[in-house]
Amino acid sequence: MSTAAAAARGPRSSGAGRVTFARVLHSELIKTATVPSTVILLAVSFAVMVGLGALVAWGTVQLVNDPAAGPPEGFGTSAQSLAYDIPASGLPFGQLLIAALAVVLIGSEYTTGMIRSTMVAVPTRTPALLAKTLVIAVISFVLGVLAAFTTYLVAQPILSGSDLDFGLDAEGVLPSIINTGTVLALIAVMGVAIGALLRNTAGGVVTLVGALFVLPIITGLLSGLADWVEDAERFLPSSASAALVATRVQPDAFNQAEGGLILAGWAVVLLAAAVVVLKKRDV
Repeated sequence: MSTAAAAARGPRSSGAGRVTFARVLHSELIKTATVPSTVILLAVSFAVMVGLGALVAWGTVQLVNDPAAGPPEGFGTSAQSLAYDIPASGLPFGQLLIAALAVVLIGSEYTTGMIRSTMVAVPTRTPALLAKTLVIAVISFVLGVLAAFTTYLVAQPILSGSDLDFGLDAEGVLPSIINTGTVLALIAVMGVAIGALLRNTAGGVVTLVGALFVLPIITGLLSGLADWVEDAERFLPSSASAALVATRVQPDAFNQAEGGLILAGWAVVLLAAAVVVLKKRDV
């Protein structure tokens, strides 16, 4: 009887203990959602992105209604075009915080030694990294879309006084709102990948922030020295992000699809490198 009972329990115990990607994903979601600092940082990111958008909307209205200078010829059309970019105007700050958050989520595990427990639970390692990446990428996407859409709603009453309000069907506006989330999701992927590659929180944050904000300044200063510098600048993550959320294509700039492919290329290459390094190096 005991042998039969043990045999009957055997398959169920084996199945219950089997590591699946769904279970790994669930555990990573719990780890991410139960850290108070993560929730606070996401809330701050949302609030500041919306606040910056409202500030840009107010500044646009003040510029249009400047009684001293008066709008130059054709400025009304340009102001309306600028208004279309307001929903995504908080993106730079969102990129900064999401980049830092993504690096911290993986880097802190190496700092505290929790990564060893994670890899013991998931011996193949790759599912753990991919699950963590997917969780923060989805959260970042939702945050970006909600922040951009809320900015749109907040900006309309501000813009309406100068007849600059617009609908979601305005040219390029809805794709820009959605792609605000896409940019943050891809930045999050890059952050997790760099954190896994460097295994250091401070180093990862500095590296990603430097690539997003410092490197464009350097290339801008050097662009007059050689033509190839200006060409290379178009392929930077910051330039690709700007193209992805742009409501209109600037001269000699990539369109939304091209910008998205470039930024996705950065994310995929870095994540692939992180997977290879994670498989080969000890934790």
